[in-house]
Amino acid sequence: QVQLVESGGGLVQAGGSLRLSCAASGRTFSSYAMGWFRQAPGKEREFVGVVSWSGGSTYYADSVKGRFTISRDNAKNTVYLQMNSLKPEDTAVYYCAASRTFYTGGYPGKYDYWGQGTQVTVSS
Repeated sequence: QVQLVESGGGLVQAGGSLRLSCAASGRTFSSYAMGWFRQAPGKEREFVGVVSWSGGSTYYADSVKGRFTISRDNAKNTVYLQMNSLKPEDTAVYYCAASRTFYTGGYPGKYDYWGQGTQVTVSS
C-alpha cells in the first residue's frame, strides 16, 4: 500500500513557475514508477509525464515537453514536478500516481495508487 500526498499548487501568472511535490508513505517507494497527471474542469484526466524507479528515465507529454521536469528523491520518498513557462492552459488539478510499470503510454489504468490532487491555476 502506498499513500501519496501532493503539495505546492497555487496561483501563478503566465510565464511563471511552480514546483509540485508528492510525498509517499511506505518503504517500497523506489519500487514504483511515478507519474503526474492533470485534469481540467470538464476534461478527461491527462498524462503529464512519468519517471522511472531510479529517476534515470523520464517521459513527457508533448504539451509539456521542454517546460516541465520530473525528478525524484528516493531517500525522501518524494517525487517532484517542476513547471516552468506556465500557460493558462496548464490550469488543472495535478495528481501524482504510482505504478509498478514504467509505462510511457499515459493510460491512467496502469497506475495503482493516486494522490488527492493539488490545484494549479495560471492567470493570463
